[in-house]
Amino acid sequence: MSQGTLAGFIAAAAAEFGIPGAAVGVWHGGREVLVCHGVTSTENPLPVDGRTLFQLGSVTKTYTATALVRLAEEGLVDLAAPVHRYVPELALASEEVAGRITVRNLLNHTAGLDWNLVNDTGEGDDALAAFVADLGSLPLIAAPGTRASYSQAGYNLAGRIIENVTGLTYERAVDRLVLEPLALRDTLFATGDVMTRRFAVGHELDADGAAGVTRPWKGTRGNNPGGGISSSVADQLRWARFHLGDGRGHDGAPVLPADALHRMRQPTVPLIASTLGDAIGTGWFLRDVDGVRTVGHGGSGFGQFAELLIVPERDFAVVVASNAGPDAGLLFNRAVVRWVLEHHLGVVDRDPEPLPHDAERAGEILGDFENDVMALTITTDGRALALDVRIKPEIRAASDTDLPPDLPPADLGLLPGDADEYVLTNGGLKGQRGCFTRDASGAVIGVDLAGRLFTRTGPTPG
Repeated sequence: MSQGTLAGFIAAAAAEFGIPGAAVGVWHGGREVLVCHGVTSTENPLPVDGRTLFQLGSVTKTYTATALVRLAEEGLVDLAAPVHRYVPELALASEEVAGRITVRNLLNHTAGLDWNLVNDTGEGDDALAAFVADLGSLPLIAAPGTRASYSQAGYNLAGRIIENVTGLTYERAVDRLVLEPLALRDTLFATGDVMTRRFAVGHELDADGAAGVTRPWKGTRGNNPGGGISSSVADQLRWARFHLGDGRGHDGAPVLPADALHRMRQPTVPLIASTLGDAIGTGWFLRDVDGVRTVGHGGSGFGQFAELLIVPERDFAVVVASNAGPDAGLLFNRAVVRWVLEHHLGVVDRDPEPLPHDAERAGEILGDFENDVMALTITTDGRALALDVRIKPEIRAASDTDLPPDLPPADLGLLPGDADEYVLTNGGLKGQRGCFTRDASGAVIGVDLAGRLFTRTGPTPG
């Protein structure tokens, strides 16, 4: 496939989804292809190029996990050990539960911690320590090791392990352990460093498709381990190639033993009907697509979206960064990844087909659900199901920033089989898959969406 063919698809997709700027990188057959499109900002436009910095959001978790694996290989961290060994100051709502959470539980989202704290602990070197000090207010949603539920807070706690073990700030430790050995010079945490380079800003699209700049530009320092890195598509391809390789750095010196690097993409816990994947490795989501194992992670934040996917058996990688939300970037990135997979590898990724509406099954899942940040409601008009997910009003009121608007309700279709799986079939969350959790009596008590557990709070009003 030629660079021009890829550029043509990206230009068409950007126009379809209203994306001001995007960068795409592909590694395949020993060849690297970069395609950039559009502008960094609608207010202060510069052309996007291969070194333009985008926010990676949760793709940062792959860096945090890799840094911890390196510390484990150096004998400084035991991934099976309790977190209390390295963060003795940790205090949760249940001290008994806190003592059972292991480092690996944090890395594969099985710690039982809810999604995240909405707090700002400042930009000082104590930001992460202060974040961890507030974790006692975060709900515990499951016993450690019993189920996966995506937790930003868990990765921020993992970042505090890195600080305590190395005696450095999280950011400086990741520089030393990962960024410097791989010569990732355009991969940065500090806003002050980013602002000296060409960088993208996020946008929110209004009802007419007009793109307004999202403010602020970035989140708080206490969230850096789970989502604070900014990087270029060129650096992201280098990061992907490292994880496809033998563990050596830019100068040929070993960074990680190859077997330790490759173990990161081995399953540690299964996922059921999740858009994120079929299983979680160590910092990676694993998914079989059209008979091929893919390894990846996505990220979003403040109107920017990133996607990184590798296919180890084909020595293949694709990275995408875009700068429009609340849903446009997600849909654009997914469309690009699917197109590249099909046209480079012949791998076709399609959404599953839902069943016709079943009133009896529908009646079991109607109701209100929530996690610490968002509320979710499933309703029916008697002919179809709809899922409405929104940021809680009290979270919006407490936030110092303009949070993204809620998306309109999406149609929900149940999938064949007895596993209580579903797929969303339209809107900004089109293609998102999930499942329902039942108690011992068979009653639905939870909904998984985007890998996050929402627990039942009541029946549908009326």
